[in-house]
Amino acid sequence: MSGVNEIRSTFLDYFAKADHEVVPSSSLVPRNDPTLMFTNAGMVQFKNVFTGVEKRPYTRATTAQKCVRAGGKHNDLDNVGYTARHHTFFEMLGNFSFGDYFKPQAIELAWTLITKEFGLPKDKLLVTVYADDEEAATLWKKIAGFSDDKIIRIGTSDNFWQMGDTGPCGPCSEIFIDQGPSVRGGPPGSPDEDGDRFLEFWNLVFMQYEQIEPGNRLDLPRPSIDTGMGLERMASILQGVTTTFETDLFRALIDAVSHAVGRGPEPGTVASYRVIADHLRAAAFLVADGVLPGSEGRGYVLRRIMRRAMRHAELLGSREPMMYRLVPALLREMGQAYPELVRAESLIGETLRLEETRFRRTLERGLAILDSESRDLAQGQNLSGETAFTLYDTYGFPLDLTQDALKARGIGVDTDAFSAAMERQRKAARAAWTGSGEAATETVWFGLKERVGASEFLGYETEQAEGIVTALLRDGAETDTLSTGQTGLMLLNQTPFYAESGGQVGDTGTLTAAGLKARVTATEKKLGDLFVHHVTVDEGRLAMGQAVELGVDPARRAAIRANHSATHLLHEALRQVLGDHVAQKGSLVSADRLRFDFSHPKPMDEAEIRAVEDIANAVLLQNTPVVTKLMAQDEAVASGARALFGEKYGDEVRVVSMGLPVAGAQGRLKAFSVELCGGTHAARTGEIGQVSVVGESAVGAGVRRIEALTAGAARRFRAEESRTLGQMAGLLKASATDAPDRLAALIEDRRRLERELTEARKKLAMGASGAGDDGIAEIGDIKIMARVVEGVEMRDLKSLADEGKARIGSGIVALVGVAPDGKAGLVVGVTADLTERYDAVALVRAGAGHLGGKGGGGRRDMAQAGGPEGAGAEAALDAIRAALAG
Repeated sequence: MSGVNEIRSTFLDYFAKADHEVVPSSSLVPRNDPTLMFTNAGMVQFKNVFTGVEKRPYTRATTAQKCVRAGGKHNDLDNVGYTARHHTFFEMLGNFSFGDYFKPQAIELAWTLITKEFGLPKDKLLVTVYADDEEAATLWKKIAGFSDDKIIRIGTSDNFWQMGDTGPCGPCSEIFIDQGPSVRGGPPGSPDEDGDRFLEFWNLVFMQYEQIEPGNRLDLPRPSIDTGMGLERMASILQGVTTTFETDLFRALIDAVSHAVGRGPEPGTVASYRVIADHLRAAAFLVADGVLPGSEGRGYVLRRIMRRAMRHAELLGSREPMMYRLVPALLREMGQAYPELVRAESLIGETLRLEETRFRRTLERGLAILDSESRDLAQGQNLSGETAFTLYDTYGFPLDLTQDALKARGIGVDTDAFSAAMERQRKAARAAWTGSGEAATETVWFGLKERVGASEFLGYETEQAEGIVTALLRDGAETDTLSTGQTGLMLLNQTPFYAESGGQVGDTGTLTAAGLKARVTATEKKLGDLFVHHVTVDEGRLAMGQAVELGVDPARRAAIRANHSATHLLHEALRQVLGDHVAQKGSLVSADRLRFDFSHPKPMDEAEIRAVEDIANAVLLQNTPVVTKLMAQDEAVASGARALFGEKYGDEVRVVSMGLPVAGAQGRLKAFSVELCGGTHAARTGEIGQVSVVGESAVGAGVRRIEALTAGAARRFRAEESRTLGQMAGLLKASATDAPDRLAALIEDRRRLERELTEARKKLAMGASGAGDDGIAEIGDIKIMARVVEGVEMRDLKSLADEGKARIGSGIVALVGVAPDGKAGLVVGVTADLTERYDAVALVRAGAGHLGGKGGGGRRDMAQAGGPEGAGAEAALDAIRAALAG
């Protein structure tokens, strides 16, 4: 058990068995702590629980928390790639007690996990405790059997944690492992403690005080526990490597980088491979959690991370966008544990590709300027802060990229002067900054938005309007006209066409003017409020500045509206049937169907599906108006409107309400469903017509998907179901209600007959019928049964070998089964009295090559192999006989 994914699962399963609630990782964007730029520890999502502001239905929890330390106070960015263990993104495993257990059980749980589950050698472990924490020191002696020299007392703030100047606080105990004298460094508290020999991998925080003011602490009536273990560090320990970049996860990512650049790490380039692998993780997870590269705040940090990785890709010789091609490798390693990566795969890839494309356009010129400005600087000198700021402001070079480019020459940067220039620029830009962060788009859209402005959306009120063409693009470049037969992209000053967003597909329709007929085939959104229309000109010419009549396809829009409203009903119905843990994880609302992804740990059964469908249809039949209001976001959420996880909302939001509360509705909602939503909806619930759930499946760990139809599509589906059931009943000569039982009986009869047939074939193959030679011979003093058996499934060979061993009493059984497609399976069994002399694995490998197979595996008493060449069956048996004779 040393793979990263297995370690994560083992940790969570261990604490789940100890009655801890397994709580999903929270977003990297903290939802309850405006003081943090990113989630940087496992306790962040529980901060309000620890302070008593929030109550949870559990008092014990365990998590694998996504964390980023690349901005603000907690910033590891500059160290990443050059040290053994620093990362921008990392996973923190933790267990938490909210007034439940305290020090004794926390230490006991930790010690049992690391020594029994993880198997760490006790003699290599040591701990630190806060200098005044005699209780912790005594417990470590009692539970772990540590001598005094294994318990190091630290009197600094390193071993005392506090949330702030006031609030919960308490001493810490850190667990270390000695990686041996081959690694540089001394124990904690020594002058050489910054080395890597003594690696801290788990911090136990004992929250036992409340700080009223500095120097004034009171005992908490219900002390709590907060722990944090670095998953990457634990993986390096269990895998026997001294850097986290040598673990299985990072080896896979670095291999992907090597494949992308066409060569592997060499002396002098190792750091670049590590930077790219690390920053890929951080960038992908941030994008999946709704952060996009920009010039302020979180978006700026993401851009720094991306561009630092892209700079190192350039150092490795990459001349084309490369980062986006690494995303599949990341998903293979982490997609199962974090399905949000899978759902955001296209967004992550496109964001990386576009950002790298933009960056490469300026990189060459910027590096030339940097080289020119630093040419006369000697090692130890600093580049001026004004020059560094010009590189940032004009050429998109983050400060750390400039520092990184100069690092090899030993040249620094005047960061104080840079900060002063940055502050001047921020003051000028602060008023205009929207915080959208949506900068990962083609450069052309920025210029167009600045020149022509945002598109005004009229589609909530009308499906027809007049608009003026403000921009046309063809093949990625601006053009003045589109002629008959040509396709392109179009911007308008105003439009009734809904642009694809929030899971709802974009509108299609027509575009006309005198002498012009054109079609809008899709509508998408750029930079938040640019509505980009995909157009095909069927007749005439479409020109810049032209006034055009716009018409949304009304039937398609109506179907989309019905499906979107049905999605809201299904969301609330799922919560009522399955529980409040249900949260939207993705959706697709199109004209012909809808799908809805949601958090739920197991498949829904048929009764649950029908209950969800029945609730949605009950609300639908109320035929109440679908009400839309514009509200302040805080007011909307406070009133009970559901805000979807990961969605970005402005200060003013659209609140969509529908249906009257039905049996089981909970909370403060005045309607059945109330959600923040910018999509288009039915005017009344009755317009949905009918909701039919037609599929339920898994998307990833803990995420399920339902697919549904509405209105005419739902009726047609049910009618086809009814026809199919009638046909099946006719074939079964049963009524429709009796058909399932009749079919189940037939299936069971078939299974019984198949079992009987299998047994008959096995008996025939082993000669139980009394016909012919049983295939037993002697080689020296060893009996061997070596046979080619026909008509036997590969899965039955081992049981046949066991029967053969029982028949001969003492000896060796070698069987080759040949399938109808020519493939062969080989099994060798050795009776228990001969396993000291003969190894079934060695014998099976002797024969496997004649079947076109490679190797084989198993135990000394039973091994198997296979291959595509059944024609070599007799040769395989001869090889096994020869191995015995030799």
